[in-house]
Amino acid sequence: MTLSLYIARRFGWMVLRVFLVFFGILMLIDMLDQLRRFSGKGVGLAQAAQLAALNVPESLYRILPLIMILAAIALFLGLSRSSELVVVRAAGRSGLRFLLTPIVVSLLIGGFSVMVLNPLVAATSKEYDALYAQLAQGAERVLSVSDQGLWLRQGGDGSQTVIHAARANADGTELFGATFLSFDDEGLPRERVEAETARLVPGAWALTEAKRWRLDGANPEAGAELIGAGQISSDLTPAAIRDSFGSPSSIPVWDLPAYIRGLERAGFTARNHQVWLQMQLALPVLMMAMVLVAAGFTMRHARFGKTGLLVLLAILGGFAIFFLRNFAQVLGENGQIPVLLAAWAPPVAAVLFAMGLLLHLEDG
Repeated sequence: MTLSLYIARRFGWMVLRVFLVFFGILMLIDMLDQLRRFSGKGVGLAQAAQLAALNVPESLYRILPLIMILAAIALFLGLSRSSELVVVRAAGRSGLRFLLTPIVVSLLIGGFSVMVLNPLVAATSKEYDALYAQLAQGAERVLSVSDQGLWLRQGGDGSQTVIHAARANADGTELFGATFLSFDDEGLPRERVEAETARLVPGAWALTEAKRWRLDGANPEAGAELIGAGQISSDLTPAAIRDSFGSPSSIPVWDLPAYIRGLERAGFTARNHQVWLQMQLALPVLMMAMVLVAAGFTMRHARFGKTGLLVLLAILGGFAIFFLRNFAQVLGENGQIPVLLAAWAPPVAAVLFAMGLLLHLEDG
């Protein structure tokens, strides 16, 4: 137990140190990028640091598997150079049994990342998107999905329009059961339009079976008019609607199942979010695989030589697994392979590969 606690504490500190090194590097790079991007917006060093602090957690979260394999390589190299691995084997503990502690630590870190870090990263990503949209466009476009359908907000003509629809097609360019509520520049409701369908065309929404109410009078119903087919001007585009969803990483993993159900009820495809959810559930297995790959190449005594080559092979193996995971994610999001296969096949394959390597090298 004492040995296990020692290895766990040492591995945990190594992961933290590598994490902080990457955090510092990414912060400096992102601050410079924010200063360059908003050089004409009057953004200073403090605001650039704020934007970077909100944006960097998502990048760090995505490269956690690489951080894990680098920390594991550093751990096993340190133990081999200090001959602690030799002492452990001489005490009668096999290499595979010794690996149980790093594996458990990696699973715990993976579980902590999914349950705690993921919601924090989602919150910082959402705040960064809001600040970025405010600085880049001067106004924020919002699309949200709830049990009551979907909601859009658009600008134009000195007013804001809130759009509600019971459901939509897959890309949000055709709405069914749509309601348009326009507000003037003082924030007071000006007009309400209901339509059976609303289809996005260049510069406007094309309405069918529409009815309009003027909200500046005492009795809006008295002045209501049936307009049949008509148009409402809009500055929205299909790309803007698609981008309004944001990335699945901006939604906490705890809220993803309900959000996916809401997307499907509204008529949108939720495949990207389904793939992301399963990838988060598979993250602890991927973290364990990175530890096993690092152990397969570097858990040997330094006197055997070729340490540099083995470290390089371990790093290349980790990058290969990371690339395979991202490639499988793209295939899953495009519908070319099933969601579960896209999320779980890379980490499971990596674990099997590493276990085969370890069983070949270790003596039991």
